[in-house]
Amino acid sequence: MSGHSKWSTIKRKKGATDAKRGKIFTRLIKEITVAARSGGGDPDGNPRLRTAISGAKSENMPKDNIDRAIKKGTGELEGAIYDEITYEGYGPSGVAVLVDCLTDNKNRTVADVRHIFSKYGGNLGESGCVSFLFDRKGLVVVDKETISEETLMDIALDAGAEDVLEEESVFQVLTAPDDLNAVREHLEQKDVSFVEAAISMLPQTTVDIVDEKTAKRVLTLMDMLEDNEDVQNVYSNFDIAPEILDNLE
Repeated sequence: MSGHSKWSTIKRKKGATDAKRGKIFTRLIKEITVAARSGGGDPDGNPRLRTAISGAKSENMPKDNIDRAIKKGTGELEGAIYDEITYEGYGPSGVAVLVDCLTDNKNRTVADVRHIFSKYGGNLGESGCVSFLFDRKGLVVVDKETISEETLMDIALDAGAEDVLEEESVFQVLTAPDDLNAVREHLEQKDVSFVEAAISMLPQTTVDIVDEKTAKRVLTLMDMLEDNEDVQNVYSNFDIAPEILDNLE
């Protein structure tokens, strides 16, 4: 199984200057609200909520925003009811694409997602058409500058992680989804700082993109999907060589 996730790597690189960064709070609030609605407002007894709160804190979200989102989820405050939907499809060169959404209007969302796929060189597929190409995993991303691979491997495996993989400037700590929080907390106790800790869909194999034109089309599709207000996460199995990416920057 591959831990490779080129889109996640690209997003992290551009995150600090991305003008769309303001959308992150909205997505985090939705996730906290849905997590609290589905599993209760106590993070100690709700792993999904605990993960969502951790993500919000890593983005420096104010505590009041987090508390309001939890209360909307538990019904203490009035708020929208969101449905969780994952759409599947194909991008340029047949790359597989998964799109996780939280929406208060399914008809609007499916129409928007279908339009984006069609406009930017892809097509929306049937449920199940590409999801079998991915594995659901817990993923903790650690900057390679902060720790050696050997040290991280020892700490992570001791915490119950499945593997540690090298990916350009970071290490990827892979876990079973249910073990993510335990591994994350163990890393924190050992003073291991990390860039990201979340449930992710990791491709089993990748599709190589070998020319700049196709690479640009793929990245444009991913960007446009990410930019939709109902989209929470986008996953794909493309791989673009660093030298091609450098020419697109």
